[in-house]
Amino acid sequence: MSLILTVPQEYGYVVLSAAATFWVANWQGIRTTHFRQDAGVPYPHPYASASQMAAATPDQKQKMYLFNCSQRAHANFLENQPSLLAALLIAGLRYPVAASALGLGWSVSRILYALGYTRPSGTEGKGRLWGGAFWLCQWALFGLATFVGYKMVV
Repeated sequence: MSLILTVPQEYGYVVLSAAATFWVANWQGIRTTHFRQDAGVPYPHPYASASQMAAATPDQKQKMYLFNCSQRAHANFLENQPSLLAALLIAGLRYPVAASALGLGWSVSRILYALGYTRPSGTEGKGRLWGGAFWLCQWALFGLATFVGYKMVV
């Protein structure tokens, strides 16, 4: 049995929303590189260690903390992006406008997440909550993608 897949005319919006995530990922990578340079954390160390931070001056310790926050925000982005993209592309087959809006909302939320996480006045990384809406967008896309799959087999 074969399946003919018809892509809606609005699917281009879905592709643009997916492509936006590539730009956000690169922006976060560049941003993290700047935080790394300011903190003086050499490659290949993924984070400033507790011992490095304990031996640092208060100013340097703050820079290391911000690097660690930026690195974690970027890693969290990369952990979530693959499943988000799959859900976005699947959900967009039936609901292209809703899927692309959720995809764009996800990208904007991820920018807010990164900016909030790296606020100098933030403590314990709580600034990341600024972008917490990415979870709502992601879960909504997971639900839509599941529904699209269900409708394909029923």
